Amino acid sequence: MDVPEPKPTRGWVSLYAAAFALVLIGGGLLVVAALGQLRSIGLLWVSAASSIAAAGLAIASVLLPRRR
Repeated sequence: MDVPEPKPTRGWVSLYAAAFALVLIGGGLLVVAALGQLRSIGLLWVSAASSIAAAGLAIASVLLPRRR
Protein backbone atom coordinates (compact mmCIF):
# COMPACT_ATOMS: atom_id res chain seq x y z
CA MET A 1 0.00 0.00 0.00
CA ASP A 2 1.49 3.34 -1.07
CA VAL A 3 1.27 6.11 1.48
CA PRO A 4 1.61 9.53 -0.14
CA GLU A 5 4.15 11.85 1.42
CA PRO A 6 2.58 14.81 3.16
CA LYS A 7 2.84 18.13 1.35
CA PRO A 8 5.16 20.64 2.97
CA THR A 9 3.22 23.00 5.16
CA ARG A 10 3.40 26.67 4.37
CA GLY A 11 3.61 29.67 6.61
CA TRP A 12 6.23 31.16 8.86
CA VAL A 13 4.80 32.75 11.97
CA SER A 14 8.15 34.39 12.74
CA LEU A 15 8.21 36.21 9.39
CA TYR A 16 4.61 37.28 9.87
CA ALA A 17 5.44 38.60 13.35
CA ALA A 18 8.40 40.53 11.93
CA ALA A 19 6.11 42.01 9.26
CA PHE A 20 3.66 43.08 11.96
CA ALA A 21 6.48 44.71 13.92
CA LEU A 22 7.59 46.60 10.81
CA VAL A 23 4.04 47.85 10.26
CA LEU A 24 3.94 49.14 13.84
CA ILE A 25 7.33 50.82 13.40
CA GLY A 26 6.22 52.40 10.11
CA GLY A 27 3.03 53.66 11.69
CA GLY A 28 4.92 55.09 14.65
CA LEU A 29 7.34 56.89 12.36
CA LEU A 30 4.42 58.31 10.41
CA VAL A 31 2.89 59.65 13.64
CA VAL A 32 6.23 61.17 14.69
CA ALA A 33 6.59 62.81 11.29
CA ALA A 34 3.04 64.19 11.48
CA LEU A 35 3.56 65.54 14.98
CA GLY A 36 6.71 67.28 13.79
CA GLN A 37 4.50 68.92 11.15
CA LEU A 38 6.49 67.21 8.41
CA ARG A 39 9.57 69.41 8.68
CA SER A 40 11.68 66.58 7.32
CA ILE A 41 10.62 64.19 4.58
CA GLY A 42 13.20 61.64 5.75
CA LEU A 43 10.89 60.06 8.32
CA LEU A 44 8.22 59.62 5.66
CA TRP A 45 10.69 57.75 3.44
CA VAL A 46 11.73 55.49 6.31
CA SER A 47 8.08 54.87 7.15
CA ALA A 48 7.32 53.98 3.53
CA ALA A 49 10.32 51.66 3.34
CA SER A 50 9.24 49.97 6.55
CA SER A 51 5.75 49.43 5.17
CA ILE A 52 7.06 48.01 1.89
CA ALA A 53 9.41 45.67 3.75
CA ALA A 54 6.50 44.57 5.95
CA ALA A 55 4.41 43.75 2.90
CA GLY A 56 7.27 41.74 1.43
CA LEU A 57 7.76 39.80 4.66
CA ALA A 58 4.04 39.10 4.95
CA ILE A 59 3.95 37.70 1.42
CA ALA A 60 7.10 35.66 2.06
CA SER A 61 5.64 34.29 5.29
CA VAL A 62 2.75 32.78 3.34
CA LEU A 63 4.62 31.58 0.26
CA LEU A 64 7.75 30.04 1.76
CA PRO A 65 7.52 26.43 2.93
CA ARG A 66 8.08 25.92 6.61
CA ARG A 67 11.23 24.10 7.72
CA ARG A 68 10.89 20.97 9.79
